Amino acid sequence: MSTDSNASGAGAGEQAKAAGWRARFGPDEVIQRVRPQETDAYLDNPHRGTTTFQRFNGDELFPGLTWNDREGPVEFKPFSGDPRTLKNPRYPDTTISYCRWIWAVIEPEKGKYRWDIIDGALEAARTRGQTLQARLQPFVGDSTPGWYWALGARVDEKASRRHKVPDHNDPLYIKHWGDIIRAFGARYDGHPDLESFDIAYGGSCGEMGGNANQETSEKLADAYLESFRKTQLVTMLDTLGGTYATAKSKTIGWRMDCYGDVRTEGHGVVPEGLNWNHMYDWFPKAVATCGVADQWRTAPVTLETCWTVGHWYKEGWDLDWIVEQGYKYHMSVFMPKSSYIPEAWRERIDAFNNRLGYRFVLRQMIWPLEAKAGADIPAEVWIDNMGVAPIYRPYVFAYRFRQGKAEHVVHSAQDIRKWMPDHTWFSENVRMPQELERGEAKIDVAIVDGATDKPRVKLAVKEIMDDGWHPMTSIDIV
Repeated sequence: MSTDSNASGAGAGEQAKAAGWRARFGPDEVIQRVRPQETDAYLDNPHRGTTTFQRFNGDELFPGLTWNDREGPVEFKPFSGDPRTLKNPRYPDTTISYCRWIWAVIEPEKGKYRWDIIDGALEAARTRGQTLQARLQPFVGDSTPGWYWALGARVDEKASRRHKVPDHNDPLYIKHWGDIIRAFGARYDGHPDLESFDIAYGGSCGEMGGNANQETSEKLADAYLESFRKTQLVTMLDTLGGTYATAKSKTIGWRMDCYGDVRTEGHGVVPEGLNWNHMYDWFPKAVATCGVADQWRTAPVTLETCWTVGHWYKEGWDLDWIVEQGYKYHMSVFMPKSSYIPEAWRERIDAFNNRLGYRFVLRQMIWPLEAKAGADIPAEVWIDNMGVAPIYRPYVFAYRFRQGKAEHVVHSAQDIRKWMPDHTWFSENVRMPQELERGEAKIDVAIVDGATDKPRVKLAVKEIMDDGWHPMTSIDIV
């Protein structure tokens, strides 16, 4: 960190001549500039970056290029160590776990819910330094609960005969799928370790809405919207219910699967390299037609790989181009299915992981050299968001004043959710704590939980204390 100073008017009197931290300032100077040194290190900040899948930090990856959409974890190994030690040489660092379970596992009998599974997953995520993204899936393959069929529920006659698929427009489906979503919301909405919950109301894996018509899709989406008032909801893009939900609320995030698909064959006989694929033919069109081009400003975007990153590498796809498209969609979360990252691409994937979501660099602060206790003093702050999205949680930028063992925290009036990519500059009056005594007070900053004043988000600056605050400078209390 470096500090500078500037003369701006009358002299600051004898205090300016004092020894100690003021010694480097001239006798007539009254303000100071603080310019922290930026770090390019990974920051274990919440609500952004790469996720594990059906796994938690420290768990083994899926073998080879495989993954498992159907079997969410049901047993959880206890862990009581430091989650920062849970590094995987073949996978990015992560603060989010993404798990999904089929309906029949969570509700094996009508009204008898396996909340022990969800409780275990939330606790496993917390102890491993993660929060949990969750999804309930109506079915994967032929897995709709047997008790549901026993009610006389309708089968979708147009679906493939390989599996027995429920008719989502059946009043029985609307009722019973709505029941489990409402029960989940009643128990877990606002849970501090629940990162988000997917609006996944129909179709295999809960994707694409299945056979639900417009009216049904809206009814099922409303079950989520009414049940989750606190927890972040994330919907599948390009579904009837998803488009309805994102139009109804700008705080609903969206996700898409098959990120990275740039295959150059398949989908009929076409000129070489000009076949249909997700990155060219689905993603840009869906974002435009679903009206979510600006949704990233108020709600997070999650993209899940098509196949795996190892598959991309095997096919020789252009990683740099794929990554650049992810930045353009303003991704906060990347889900590569807990499948290995090829060694040749690890450095670039780590750089991608670092830039997802928000990444706040404090470029400069300007403070007076001295102030009176209880007075309002002017402060200028320049924040540079080097990520590709804002943060969506109402955390608070805060100043801490230290004298010996005494600490006093003052909240900034700024809404950090408005710190979009690139520059944010603001000036504000900071009320100096009345309890400060004459003499030097050290100034630290952090992004904190407003209720506890505990740091929640690290700034991308090198100097950080063990308690998560960033030391900045001092000020003389006169």
